[in-house]
Order: sequence, then C-alpha cells, then structure tokens
Amino acid sequence: MEANPEHIMKTANMLKILGLSSYEAQAFASLVYHGVANADTIADTAGIPRTSAYKVMESLVSRGFARETEGRPRMFKPEDMGKIRENFINSVNKLFDDLRELQDVLPSKGDPQLVFTIYGRSKVMNKMAEMFDLTEREILIATPRIREIRSELKKNIDNALKRGVKVVFITPPNKRVPHNTEVHRKEGLIATDVASDDSRAMLAGADLDACGYTDNPILSLHVLQFINMMMNDEVKM
Repeated sequence: MEANPEHIMKTANMLKILGLSSYEAQAFASLVYHGVANADTIADTAGIPRTSAYKVMESLVSRGFARETEGRPRMFKPEDMGKIRENFINSVNKLFDDLRELQDVLPSKGDPQLVFTIYGRSKVMNKMAEMFDLTEREILIATPRIREIRSELKKNIDNALKRGVKVVFITPPNKRVPHNTEVHRKEGLIATDVASDDSRAMLAGADLDACGYTDNPILSLHVLQFINMMMNDEVKM
C-alpha cells in the first residue's frame, strides 16, 4: 500500500503529545507505516532531510520508540507499542505525582492557607532563612535556641544587617547573640517565635523540628504583639 503523506502527517502531529520533535514524530509515523526500514526510506516517506535521518532514528532508539535490527544495512523497526504505551503512562503518572508534590509545597508561599505547618528541622531552618532574606525593615526572634540560629543562619543574618535591617533577639540570659543586633533577655523561653516586617510570622517548636508559618499580615501582627509583650517583660540586667 502506498504511503499517504496526509495520513502520516496527521499521525505525526498527534505523536507530538509524547514529546517528540517534528522530525521525530514524522519519522516514527513513517517507521510504523513501513514496519521496518532504513533511514533513507524513512526520510523519503517522512519528508525529512536524508542528512538528518540517521540522527533522528538514533534519537528514536535512545528514547525507546524504535529498535535497530542486527546486520547491515542498518534497519530500524518500531518498539513494541505496549511497551511505548506503558512508558508513556508511567511518565504521565510521574508528572502528575510531581505536580501534586509541587501543589503540596505551594502553601509555603502563603497561598491558599493562612497558616500552614512545616515538618523537619532543615525545612524549618530554611523557612527561617527565607524570612531573614525577605525582611526589609525589622525582624524579631524570641528563642532559647539562639546558638543554632546564630551558627546556621549566620550568612542570612549578616546579609540582613548589611541591608540595614533591624535584627532583634529575645533570648535567655548569658546567651551570645550576633554582633550589631539588638538583644533583650527573657527567662523561661521554650518555643521560637519570629516576626518579620509585620507581614510574616513563625511559631516553631522547642526542637525547631516543626513550625507554623503565615504571611497573613493580621496573624503576623498577633505574633509581633506577643513578642513585644515578652520584650517589655524582659529580665532586668
């Protein structure tokens, strides 16, 4: 049966949904039509340059759409359609798994939830680092874990200070704080509370392994007011 260029092109356009380039899609549709063919035959049927044919076919082989037969001349045949379908379905499923994971991360940007929970110490510290990086005017941190914050977020704190940000720590007595920061002493601190620019706030657990975070200005203001109350009730040195 003689090849129908219009039918091949229609099939090729549909094949692009699998992520094939125009040449790859045209070559694969032509290969399926022939069943087995060399690169020159594919080029003639697909209407692609012969100089590109081998490269296109090798790309189809590497991507799991075609196989090269043994012997000479070099001949190609389509990969099993069931296998191609399975690979494509697996790729689509992985894509949607990744999208679902990305969707789960979106609340960390403050939308759509007003308050969301972060689990894992490294993630909590990363969020706190982000708060330092986003602060433009003032950030207040009430914490008994000043040593860890001072050590792990040194670069973020230093950069905030260089930008002219006012950095205020509320910590227990005898705890060292970073240079050029304001300090207020408060005994009995258990959790870590952070307020940034009246627009972001964090309430973290004693071990910094979980926290609640919000970028809702009204909720952030409540945290800021709570920290200010602790500052007003500081230990008199």
